[in-house]
Amino acid sequence: MPSTYIMNTWTTTKIKASKGKHKLVCLTAYDYTTAQLIDAAGIQLILVGDSLAMTMLGYENTLPVTMEEMLHHTRAVSRGVKDALVVADMPFMSYQASPELAIENAGRFIKDAFAGAVKLEGGTVRVPAVKALVDNGIPVLGHIGLTPQSINETGGYKVQGKNSAEAGNLIDDALALEGAGAFAIILECTPPAIGAEVTKAVNIPTIGIGAGPDCDGQILVTHDLLGLYSGHTPKFAKKYCDLSSIMSQAIGEYKIETESNAFPSEEHCY
Repeated sequence: MPSTYIMNTWTTTKIKASKGKHKLVCLTAYDYTTAQLIDAAGIQLILVGDSLAMTMLGYENTLPVTMEEMLHHTRAVSRGVKDALVVADMPFMSYQASPELAIENAGRFIKDAFAGAVKLEGGTVRVPAVKALVDNGIPVLGHIGLTPQSINETGGYKVQGKNSAEAGNLIDDALALEGAGAFAIILECTPPAIGAEVTKAVNIPTIGIGAGPDCDGQILVTHDLLGLYSGHTPKFAKKYCDLSSIMSQAIGEYKIETESNAFPSEEHCY
């Protein structure tokens, strides 16, 4: 049964209340089977990230992914999750033009794809959109620091908060998002000291990705964690296993056995 009918164990209220009590453990998922495994492991928040543009669809960055593609994958993840909060990542240009556009598209993620919340990138500039969404019953996860949808403006994937002015801007952004009603904030690619400062400055959880150990939680792209993604792996992504090698070996063995007629054997026949 989709999570739209039965509220998942981890709600935005419970996520928000976790600050200062325990670390939040978060991962991405893009399909039903992976979502089931992540949910069964007790992960509290699952992000259907626009990173699926690269990991699942083969784009060079997150910019080309569409609303329809994001909705498709969010539905699949939601069907596999019973406990974790499912957050849908709003794709590039699905919310930037106006708060009205943000409400329309975010509403589709909640109503049609069974997400429990949405994520959008940007700090102070996103306050009108965040406030409009929250006022209309749509919970928002903020995202500041490195914002991949802005790479054409920022000049690429660069560490943020490297000087006092940038650090001050990040704190201002975090406070603005909290004031607008965001229930938590992803903080990406900053020095650890900045992650600690931002975390201390706000009363809502910070979820770090390359922002040091002092954030209230951590999130990784699951494909990076499992060693599945063949593209560039950022410094902050720890590879906990190498599934690419395991899969390649299994596929190779299947090819050899099929070509030699060793498969299917008697035990695999009716």
